[in-house]
Amino acid sequence: MNLTETPEIVHWPEVHYVFVEKTGPFMQTAPAAWGEAHRLSQKLLQQHRIDRYMSLYRVGPQIYRAGFGIEGPTAHVPEGLRYEVFPGGKYSRFVLTGPYSLLPQASGRVFELVQQLGIELRDDFNIENYVKDPRVTPAEELVTEILVPTA
Repeated sequence: MNLTETPEIVHWPEVHYVFVEKTGPFMQTAPAAWGEAHRLSQKLLQQHRIDRYMSLYRVGPQIYRAGFGIEGPTAHVPEGLRYEVFPGGKYSRFVLTGPYSLLPQASGRVFELVQQLGIELRDDFNIENYVKDPRVTPAEELVTEILVPTA
């Protein structure tokens, strides 16, 4: 697995975020949330430009959000999607290069590294930022940033 094991401290920017939220085990909720989000994205694109694809998740209560960063604030999103401003903040960033099927293993390793390195976390969403477009990028060349909220 091609995962950076030394994190980079970054300040994640504020994001106008449109998403589908699911609760429960991520192995079931993540694919379901992304399926709905992708289905609804065509309606979203009729009114907004998508800047980024990203998921936000909390491990404790098992909240998973699949969604899109858009260019600015909005009062209207397609039915089935929610909108909020994600404030961003300080994060420790790890980078996975390879297929999305490695994300569960990579995320587990990231949380092991957080403990081993003594990274102090704050209570906020973790982020998966999907850097390359999977429609045009071979799976082994996909890049995903895994970011943990850092105190």
